[in-house]
Amino acid sequence: MRYSGFRVFTQGLLGNTGWKPAWRKPAPKAEYDVVIIGGGGHGLATAYYLAKKHGITNVAVLERGYLGGGNIGRNTTIVRANYFLPGNSEFYSHSLRLWEGLEADLNYNTMHSQRGLINLFHSDGQRDAFARRGNAMLAQGDDAVLLSREEVREKLPYLDYEQARFPIYGGLYHPRGGTARHDAVAWGYARGADQRGVDLIENCAVTGIDIAGGKVTGVQTTRGAIRAKKVAMVVAGRSSQVAEMAGMHLPIESHVLQAFVTEGLKPVINHVVSFGMGHFYISQSDKGGLVFGGDLDFYASYAARGNLPRVEQVMEAGMTLMPMIGRAKILRSWGGIMDMSPDGSPIIDRTDIDGLFVNCGWNYGGFKAVPASGDSLAHLLATGRPLEVAKGFRLDRFRSGRGLMDEEGTGSQHNLH
Repeated sequence: MRYSGFRVFTQGLLGNTGWKPAWRKPAPKAEYDVVIIGGGGHGLATAYYLAKKHGITNVAVLERGYLGGGNIGRNTTIVRANYFLPGNSEFYSHSLRLWEGLEADLNYNTMHSQRGLINLFHSDGQRDAFARRGNAMLAQGDDAVLLSREEVREKLPYLDYEQARFPIYGGLYHPRGGTARHDAVAWGYARGADQRGVDLIENCAVTGIDIAGGKVTGVQTTRGAIRAKKVAMVVAGRSSQVAEMAGMHLPIESHVLQAFVTEGLKPVINHVVSFGMGHFYISQSDKGGLVFGGDLDFYASYAARGNLPRVEQVMEAGMTLMPMIGRAKILRSWGGIMDMSPDGSPIIDRTDIDGLFVNCGWNYGGFKAVPASGDSLAHLLATGRPLEVAKGFRLDRFRSGRGLMDEEGTGSQHNLH
């Protein structure tokens, strides 16, 4: 079924009785060419691009719960390409270009809104750092504008410009940055993959990975054994646990990242705003809720919930940046399980086990990376070679020390990235 304005109007007149399911509910087959473990954004995008770009359709996506029920639905929906280091900058630039054509490609409204992102800076040193980052973005072919204090005030009049502790010196403006609707992204990729013959199998937990003679042969699941020529682990914060089924130890720590949303309000925040001194970021959803978050809960955990001290820190940062937020009521909060790598950059690579691939270590970049991540892993699965923009995301860089990317400049401690 192709979506259009005319069809939406017609179905409104018919009481929405003519819609068909967006994807099938198939039973798992005995064997596939490729099995993807994980039905989140990255796994669904991988399946879609395998089918669309490489013609590989004998593919199963295995999800232990429901599609889009993991980190793809537990984030603050920010889309941007303002990374600094070579290896990351071109990857996220590629991802943003895919975002910009995604709705037309999928024939699905992902509610991608390029409302612009402003990173505030609060000292001369931060201004210099953001000027350098902006120049790197421009050299990469992306957009960046260095704003003065008064130019920021013109765009964001609701901030507190009189505070003494963290005075606002200006901001780095990324006009093409913005947000998208997280669950719509998952649904759009799922629908597109299903239309091309991919089996999306929900409520199918993987309980083991079968290996014989150093080669993967399939997986064990709660719905029976499934043979496969290739298996890809795309499970975000659960990467370490799934890799253990194959006898692997990944350089990943899992941490909780909390996010919050307020009651619906009239439009007030027209951009995505990031507070440089408080690790606080905020935007307003199309439903009116203020969506915001802060830093990680600094302990390893697989629990999709956070602790109260971090809630307090996020609220303090929000009140420091924009005191008006204190008048809003928090509607709900949630936690996503972040797969943190030692150098702040992801892993998209084959493993030492023939036919077994891994996609993990996304740190804070998981949602915005969905299109390029799926494109890159699909290319690797189909051709055996990394996509050019993802060639630096090798697993063995943590063993050899060559090619490490310290995106945040904070060393090799997982939770600082």
